[in-house]
Amino acid sequence: MALAIEREWLGSARLAQYPLGAIFDSWLVMGGRGAGKTRLGAEWVNALVRGLPPFSGGRRYGRLALIGETLTDAREVMVEGPSGVLVYAPKEGGSLSDDQFDRLNVELEQGYAGAARAGRPLLLEGGLDWRAMSLSPRDMDFMAAKNGAARDIALALGVPPMLLGIPGDNTYANYQEANRAFYRLTVLPLVGRVAKEFSAWLQPVFGAGVRLWYDADGIEGLAAEREALWSRVGAADFLSDEEKRRAVGYGPRGE
Repeated sequence: MALAIEREWLGSARLAQYPLGAIFDSWLVMGGRGAGKTRLGAEWVNALVRGLPPFSGGRRYGRLALIGETLTDAREVMVEGPSGVLVYAPKEGGSLSDDQFDRLNVELEQGYAGAARAGRPLLLEGGLDWRAMSLSPRDMDFMAAKNGAARDIALALGVPPMLLGIPGDNTYANYQEANRAFYRLTVLPLVGRVAKEFSAWLQPVFGAGVRLWYDADGIEGLAAEREALWSRVGAADFLSDEEKRRAVGYGPRGE
């Protein structure tokens, strides 16, 4: 029991880091840089969850609120850091022997595992290299800000953000709908304005009958929409053939 307590932080904490008298739900910890405020807060939360005396009074807490100045500060200080892997790559080649591997595991377990040793810098030697395998909270915030800027630029240019390929933004269904909306609301109106201007520019030379326009039926991205229109018009028995042709954008026969 004494050895178990010694391994816990409460076995080596300073007297100023222990609760004074009764157990309170709220503390005000005042101290200068390096006084142990962050460590005390982390160990206090750890003790409340695990029911460790003297911080919890024997009671185990199920829900806790971690509060920081920013979300990034709260995550970095109180919750997580980037995960990674130790790589053994000596200049002369080779691999760890079984004894070296076992000793390294013991050193990592005794020196760096557990809440009491969180944040301790890793000392590497003999060809060992630490490689991060995930993004840090600051990296994730940077990525979120970059994706947000990309969405704002896309909206300003009339491009649905789902078409940008940002992870988590698009499924197959809303991607198809966004693709059709992009053609209908952005591409085709722009092409139509350009075609009108070219037509007006060519008419003095080739006559008023010259007209440039796009062929919406040739756009692959609108194929599903076009097929649905043809199906509805084809099933409308109350329309004549000429009315059906006008409904799908075609002129009278023979033109």
